[in-house]
Amino acid sequence: MEKIDLSGIWEVKLDSTNIGASDNWAARKFKGSKIELPGTLDDAGLGKPNTLVPAINNYVMSNLTRKHQYIGKAWYQKEIEIPNSWDAQKIILSLERIIWESSIYVDGELLGSANSLVGAHEYDLSKNLTPGKHLLTIVIDNSNKFPNINVTSTKYPDKVNQNMAHAYTNHTQIKWNGILGDITLKALNKNYPKNLQVYPNSELNKLKVTFQQTIAEDEMVNCIIKSVDGEDVFNEKVSVTKQVDGTVGFEISKLENLKLWDEFNSNLYTVEVITNSGNVETTFGYKFVSSKDGDLLLNGKRIFLRGNLECVIFPLTGYPPTEKADWAKLIKQAKDYGLNHLRFHSWCPPKAAFEAADEAGFYYQVELPHWSLKVGEDANTTAFLKEEALKIIKDYGNHPSFVLMALGNELQGDINVLNTMVAELKPKDNRHLYATTAFSFQKPTGTRPEKEDEFFIAQWTDKGWIRGQGIFNDKPPHFNADYTSGSAHIDIPLISHEIGQYSVYPDMSEISKYTGVLEPLNFIAVKQDLEKKGLIDLAPDFTHASGKLAALLYKEEIERALKTPSFDGFQLLQLQDFPGQGTALVGLLNAFWESKGIISAEEFSQFNSELVPLIRFEKAIYETGESFKASIEIANFFQEKQNQIIDWAITDETGEVVKKGSFKDVNLLIGNNINLGSINYKIDAKSAEKLTVTVNLKGTKYKNSWNIWVYPKEVHENDENILITSSFQDALKGLSIGKSVFLNPDYKNLQGIEGRFVPVFWSPVHFPNQPATMGLLLDDKHLAFSSFPTSTHTDWQWWDLCINSKSIITDSLNVTPIVRVIDNFVTNHNLATVFEAKVGKGKLIFSSIDLMSNLIDRPVARQLRFSLLEYMNSNEFNPSKNLDFESLKKVFLNKKKSDFSTEDIYQ
Repeated sequence: MEKIDLSGIWEVKLDSTNIGASDNWAARKFKGSKIELPGTLDDAGLGKPNTLVPAINNYVMSNLTRKHQYIGKAWYQKEIEIPNSWDAQKIILSLERIIWESSIYVDGELLGSANSLVGAHEYDLSKNLTPGKHLLTIVIDNSNKFPNINVTSTKYPDKVNQNMAHAYTNHTQIKWNGILGDITLKALNKNYPKNLQVYPNSELNKLKVTFQQTIAEDEMVNCIIKSVDGEDVFNEKVSVTKQVDGTVGFEISKLENLKLWDEFNSNLYTVEVITNSGNVETTFGYKFVSSKDGDLLLNGKRIFLRGNLECVIFPLTGYPPTEKADWAKLIKQAKDYGLNHLRFHSWCPPKAAFEAADEAGFYYQVELPHWSLKVGEDANTTAFLKEEALKIIKDYGNHPSFVLMALGNELQGDINVLNTMVAELKPKDNRHLYATTAFSFQKPTGTRPEKEDEFFIAQWTDKGWIRGQGIFNDKPPHFNADYTSGSAHIDIPLISHEIGQYSVYPDMSEISKYTGVLEPLNFIAVKQDLEKKGLIDLAPDFTHASGKLAALLYKEEIERALKTPSFDGFQLLQLQDFPGQGTALVGLLNAFWESKGIISAEEFSQFNSELVPLIRFEKAIYETGESFKASIEIANFFQEKQNQIIDWAITDETGEVVKKGSFKDVNLLIGNNINLGSINYKIDAKSAEKLTVTVNLKGTKYKNSWNIWVYPKEVHENDENILITSSFQDALKGLSIGKSVFLNPDYKNLQGIEGRFVPVFWSPVHFPNQPATMGLLLDDKHLAFSSFPTSTHTDWQWWDLCINSKSIITDSLNVTPIVRVIDNFVTNHNLATVFEAKVGKGKLIFSSIDLMSNLIDRPVARQLRFSLLEYMNSNEFNPSKNLDFESLKKVFLNKKKSDFSTEDIYQ
């Protein structure tokens, strides 16, 4: 096979008024703008220039802003020359990736059109491309061809930004116009073999090999299978037979030298079939995915998917890379953080992504370009999606990394259409497991598997929630829970849907990284607002502290999933930021897959790995006289291990071991290994302490740790010189005569923002109707915390304090926060729950955390109060700022109508 590479400089003309066809632009050379292909109009700076400026509104905060934008037809033209040697050959034009429709003209004659968002557009140009020069014109139309594939959200005023499905959206990738990847002409024999597919059987003792060619029954062909390093593992002539799908093929049973493919052994092979009129080859991995008794199996062995969403987030270009090296870099970062799986939300990646995953041993779930609430309403849309599904399994089916396929994201409508589509796909290609939808808010579909589902993705079932989020706000911290009650009855592989979504404050240092086609006007708007409000110097601390809280919650989310025997995986939303849908910065990494300095890959992979030590324990807070009790278990999806030793230790903040132990002769099976040993430690705290419990598998890298806090049962407050009151009037009297006052009014009667432990869910723009704060920012060295161990950020011991509080807007108050609350990045208020100031002749500490009631049963509140009072009794209590007491009483929550639409896409 010979090729002509058509990459390089082309002419392009934009055709927003659709006159190109009627004016016959393709009939002659036109003078347009120069553009380099592969590439896009955005790359070339062509289209309508952006006119938005940074501002906190739905337009700007929706997503990153395109510097140039164009929707419509663009005509690309190039003169080509066909060599004499191609005479009488079949000539195929291949355009690797396009949004959405392509049309081909040769010497002014329209030869055909194609629609696909998932793979190459291919054209047989044999009749027209005779030897010599020709004028090739390609028309790309990136307008919305099948609107029903896409859910829309009118909360974003700009209509071009209302589409949500990631194959066609401006929220992650952009609605680019151009051609990506390979742009080639190929010359082949007229009756050339093509579409080579390799199917390992479920017992892994046979290969079925099929291809398309007009060929006689029982004709002999040569089959050569080699390892990627060139070693022959099979080289024989075989007899072909007709297959039921109209292809021809054969079976091979001599497979002794084939090694299995999985995440630990990425063995790959090439297979070449040589016929009397040509040859065809492909790469494959020897694997088979299946299920048994509800467990997800690969090659007969249970696997667990530690997954993350990939939503076409490539902020320099606005489109997915088509080079393997780019995907290899992304996958390496994902693996470093312990992941083994990517879910491609409502899109299918290009071949380079599969190639990189094949080589790395990484599992993919791919999806149709489909996120719709109107499934089945339009017959043409359904027909388009069926063709896209067939194209996916044809173009990418050989890749061993292609393990799962869903028909789209959170689909609603006629579910029978989805069941029919899955039923049609399963017999065509059994190398993958199929699902009708990646979750659905439509009931009962979203609560239990559909009849054709081979795996089930859900955030809840008909028996309850199977992911965290609200749980961590509604119930005190406890670490003995899993999701068995909501999942044990599901009898096919079960994966939890889009877990996490904990928002992290924008990283202002990221702005300079946007050197491509997208401008971070959303980030710049936040930066300008912080500068205006005098908060810009705190921005790095806001990012770090909110990120630490998010990491804490991601850890517990993941560990609960790993503790659930009936789980087969989870899919994070997500490890990296999501720059669209209202600037949903939920990542511990930024949108470039780079660290924000919140948590290292080594730390994250301690609780997100193929083998994770876990403990179950009742709570995070203990008092003198209680015992910390924990049961050790290990989630093992690596390999069986015999006669292992588990070491555990409890250390204080200086690193000194206060108790340790070991368990010997531990045998680890694949799956959940429970009740491997118990830890029992009697608490005898003379002062408040943070302790760390660590469990590790001796002689390996596998370890994990958890913090607990211990407090004395009683504290002896010295309040002789302090007025402790909940009354504004009494406080005013005390301050007027020079007393030190601890004012702790009933927070329920204060104007403020409802206290929460968890941060903003997803985005304060996309979901504005939520108490939208982002954790605490603390000076851990402040003397107010001398007897109250804390980090600079929210940790589990703050749960009771956060829940029993309101955040006070202190924008107009001249005070020093002791417990600062991080506001969301839309409103950017100065918030605090504890602050200090001089008032008149006196000195004040104000708390909107309840530090008055039921202190016998609230050891953390009791201890914080004690620590604050100790500080007030010290010579160091000398607030630097002066406050007019009357202004404190005037603080109220700004109740003006929000500038943001509160419509949900599912309403």
